[in-house]
Amino acid sequence: MADLPADVREFLSHPNPAVIATVRPDGQPVSVATWYLLEDDDRILVNMDEGRRRLDHLRQEPRVSLTALDRDDWYTHLSVQGRVVEMREDEGLVDIDRLSTHYTGKPYPVRDRGRVSAWIVIDRYHGWGAKKDASGTVE
Repeated sequence: MADLPADVREFLSHPNPAVIATVRPDGQPVSVATWYLLEDDDRILVNMDEGRRRLDHLRQEPRVSLTALDRDDWYTHLSVQGRVVEMREDEGLVDIDRLSTHYTGKPYPVRDRGRVSAWIVIDRYHGWGAKKDASGTVE
């Protein structure tokens, strides 16, 4: 996997508002707000409650799109297309705590529900607004 350009990595490293789109078994796209975290290996971590239908969607169709919006200028955004390459139970809620701390500065408050972590490998990305020149394929 090629490295992301520094400006793309820098933008995605912030706790930006984001939306993730998955595909239902009937082909209908579904998008929801989500937290994400760019890992050191340029994969993106997302995390879901164990009861989310999105988990079934991802198990059947791992392709996703995630759009991160600049916190101060939502016209500026960066979208990535990729696929979930790993899913596992979030033992001890370690991953959701990392995400929650990234966004809120505190561990995740809901401790009585299981969580599932998923890692997205980025295949392509493109930006708009201040990031309009950011586009490329990750090989």
